Amino acid sequence: MDKVECEIIGLSRGGIGGASGAFALLLKEIEGNRRLPILIGQFEAQAIALELEKMAPPRPLTHDLLKTIIDNLGGTVVEVIITELEENTFLAKIVLEVSSFTREVDSRPSDAIALAIRANVPIYVAESVMKIASVMPFTHGSEVLEDVDSELEERGDIIDSPSFSREAKIAALQEMLRQAIEIEDYERAAKIRDDIQNLSGSN
Repeated sequence: MDKVECEIIGLSRGGIGGASGAFALLLKEIEGNRRLPILIGQFEAQAIALELEKMAPPRPLTHDLLKTIIDNLGGTVVEVIITELEENTFLAKIVLEVSSFTREVDSRPSDAIALAIRANVPIYVAESVMKIASVMPFTHGSEVLEDVDSELEERGDIIDSPSFSREAKIAALQEMLRQAIEIEDYERAAKIRDDIQNLSGSN
């Protein structure tokens, strides 16, 4: 499997394109410009944000417990891979090494990534998934739109990486637009398109 190493560059929350309660996790390939937006749940977003900020919760979260169990059983997390996109759902695998044997465990991408950052291991995305679901950053002339949109900031929608917050929003909207078109919900697609244009400053 051809795979691309990625890093987390943004995490944003709240009311994007009508997806109330959805969080947008934005990955970027390390040796390139493609971005991969993934919609995740509130609990997983909190688990990722806390670890990125190196904030220790009063009690271990599920992903902390999972990491401890793997360590205590003599296993090692090697890497995580987002392997497929099926019916608008991303699939992932956690690659473990136990007693010199490699094992792959099916996982949601959000859980795999929350574990990966705790184990300090690479996050990969299959090239086939990047080709289908990745987006390129919006540009205005030759400038990448990296500044924070003040309205979104005032609403308190940003969790992490504020310099990429607007880009994360746009990437998440692009993913929602793709999903809306696939299910032929053109009315919602038109509204999302307008949101993208408003955020990107397009005419």
